Amino acid sequence: MVTIASLWLPILLSAVVVFVASFVLHMLVPFHRSDYRTLPNEDQVMDTLWQFAIPPGDYLAPSAGSPSAMRDPKFLEKMTRGPVVVATFMPAGPIRMGGSSPSGLSTAWW
Repeated sequence: MVTIASLWLPILLSAVVVFVASFVLHMLVPFHRSDYRTLPNEDQVMDTLWQFAIPPGDYLAPSAGSPSAMRDPKFLEKMTRGPVVVATFMPAGPIRMGGSSPSGLSTAWW
């Protein structure tokens, strides 16, 4: 019978190999480079959105507000007419790693 103590080195080495392989695949292989496209007339869209002073957060448009309102003919017409938008607005400035809140303060525990 093999004990776990005798397997600590193979377990540790396999974890390191998997970490390095996943790092190489994520950073060097361009799987997700085309996930986000550039908006047409990006400057005009950004200038227009800036005027609304939208607080940071996740938004959906059109939004029904409740599950029962999703059957409302006005909502269905908006969905059919489009555009349907899911947007995340972040605070202005450089992108920070870690959590963020609408106040701009980090929500990370450390």
